[in-house]
Amino acid sequence: MWKLLRYLKDYKKESIIGPLFKMLEATFELIVPLVMASMIDVGIQNGDMLYIWKMGALLLIFGVLGLACSLTAQYFAAKASMSMGMEIRQDLFRHIESLSYAELDRAGSATLVTRMTSDVNQVQAGVNLVLRIFLRSPYIVIGAFIMAFTISPKMSLIFAIAIPLLALVIYGVMLLTIPIYKKVQQGLDQILQSTRENLSGIRVIRAFCMQKEEQKEFDTENAALLALQMLAGRISALLNPATYIVINGATVAIVWLGGKEVYYGGLTQGEVIALVNYMSQILLAMVALFNLIIAATKAFASAGRINEIFALKPSVTDGEAVWEEPEDDSMVRFSHVGFCYEGAKEEALSDITFEGKRGEVIGVIGGTGSGKSTLINLIPRFYDATSGGIYIAGKEVTTYRLDELRGKIGVVPQKAVLFGGTLRDNMKMGDDSITDEAIIKALTTAQAMEIVNRKQEGLDMQISQNGRNLSGGQKQRFTIARALVREPEILILDDSTSALDFATDAKLRKALQENREQMTVFLVSQRVSSIMHADRILVMDDGQLVGNGTHEELLKNCEVYKEICHSQWKAEEAEHYA
Repeated sequence: MWKLLRYLKDYKKESIIGPLFKMLEATFELIVPLVMASMIDVGIQNGDMLYIWKMGALLLIFGVLGLACSLTAQYFAAKASMSMGMEIRQDLFRHIESLSYAELDRAGSATLVTRMTSDVNQVQAGVNLVLRIFLRSPYIVIGAFIMAFTISPKMSLIFAIAIPLLALVIYGVMLLTIPIYKKVQQGLDQILQSTRENLSGIRVIRAFCMQKEEQKEFDTENAALLALQMLAGRISALLNPATYIVINGATVAIVWLGGKEVYYGGLTQGEVIALVNYMSQILLAMVALFNLIIAATKAFASAGRINEIFALKPSVTDGEAVWEEPEDDSMVRFSHVGFCYEGAKEEALSDITFEGKRGEVIGVIGGTGSGKSTLINLIPRFYDATSGGIYIAGKEVTTYRLDELRGKIGVVPQKAVLFGGTLRDNMKMGDDSITDEAIIKALTTAQAMEIVNRKQEGLDMQISQNGRNLSGGQKQRFTIARALVREPEILILDDSTSALDFATDAKLRKALQENREQMTVFLVSQRVSSIMHADRILVMDDGQLVGNGTHEELLKNCEVYKEICHSQWKAEEAEHYA
C-alpha cells in the first residue's frame, strides 16, 4: 500500500485539508455535550427561556458549521482518492500494455481485469475512508475521554474501562474477518474468470448443449463466494450487539453512579447527560474506526495484488537500433534458436536454423502443437528466444527499438481481431496518415473490396466490437488488409486464411505474389495447397525443423511433409503435384 501512496503526492493539499476539516467537525461535536449540560443546568433548572434559546441557537450554529466541515472534508477526500484511483488505473493499464506475451501469459487476463477494476476500487475506497476517519475517530475517542475527565475524574474511570473493552471487541472481530475478506477477493477472481470463459466460449457451450453443466459449475463457485461473504457478514454482525452491550453497560454505570454524585452534589444533572453523550460519541467513533480498519485491510490486500502486477517487468525491452536496409538479401535468419515457455519442462522450439531472403514466400507447416506459431512470434519479438540468435535485416533482433522493428512487420494472428468503429479506423490503426487509396489497394489485394462494395457506407461501414457483425472469412480478409496497408518489409500470416474457401485463398495468394514487390512473406497454414507454391517451406515437428526446401524437394526427402500431404490428398494426387 505504501508504494501506491506516491500517487497522492500531487494531491497533498486535498490530503491535508480533508482530515483537518474532519477534526474541526469533531471539535464542534465534542463541544455540543457541554452546551447541552449548560442548557440543562442553567436554562432548564432556572426556567430561563432566553438562555435556552441562546444555547439552542448555539447548537444550531455548531450543527451547521459541523455539516459544512463534513462536506468540505468529504469533497477533498473524494477528490484525492478518486484522482489517485484514476492515476493508478492509467499507470496500471500503461504498464500492462508494456508487458510482453510471457508476462501476460503468467498473469492471466481474468486477474488483470479484476486488479484494474475491483482492486483499484478497493484501494480508492480505503484511501477515502482513511482521509475522513483515520484522524477523526481517535480524536473523538481521546477527546471524549479528556472532556469526561475534566467533568469528573472519578466518572472517567468508567471510560477508561469501556474504551479498552470496545477496542478488544473490534480487534477480535477484525482478526476473524480479515482473512475471510482476502479469500473473498480471490473468489471474485475465480468468478470473473469463469464468466469470461463462458462469454468467450458461448457458441461452443451451446453447440455441445453444456449450458446446464456450466450453470451448475458457476452456481457452485458463486455459492462458495456467497458462503464466504455470509461468514464475514455473520462475524461482523456480532460487532453491534457486542459494542452496544459494552456501551449500554457503561451508560448504566454512568447514570447509576452519576445519579449518586448528583444526589451528594458532586455532579449536576447536565454533566451526567454530557457524560452519557460522550460515551455515545465514543461508540460511534469506535464503530467507524472498525469500518475503516476493514476497508483499509481490503485496500492493503488489493494494493498488494496491484503491486504484484507493477512488479512484473517486461522480458522484451527496447534496443537502440533503427531499421536500415540490409546490405544483402538476407531478411530473416535464425541461428540455432531455442525457446521454452515459462514454467514448461520442455522446449517449444529447439535448434532452429534457416534463412529467409528478401522477396521470398516462406511457407510454415506442421502438425498441431509443432511450434509454428511460436516460431513466427519470435520474429516481431512477442517473445525472446531462450538460446541462439535471430537476425532481422542483418541485425540481432534484440538490438532494435520495438516500434522500429514492429513498424516494418505486418502480423495477421490466428484469431482475427477487429475493434469497434469504422473500417477506415481499423485500417489506419497505428498510422493516421494512411490514405483511402492505400486502404483500397490493401483491401483489393486481401480480396476484401467486394465486401466493402456491398455496403453503402464504403470505408465508413461500422464494425461492432470484435467484429461480431462479420463472418470469420470477412474478418480474416480485413485483418490481412490491415497488415498490408502499412506496406511492411515482412508479412506474417499465421494460419490467417483458415476460414477462406479454396478459391478465395488461391486469389489471395496470387494477389500477394503480384503486389508484394520485395516483401518477405511467412505463410503459416495447415493446408498444403496454401503453401506448396512457396519459394521455401519450413516443416515443423515437435518443436524441431525437420524439413526446409521446396515442395518438390520435401516430397522426396522429408517423411513428415509426405505424411502431411498424403493425409490431405490421395497418394496418386500427391505424386501428381510432385
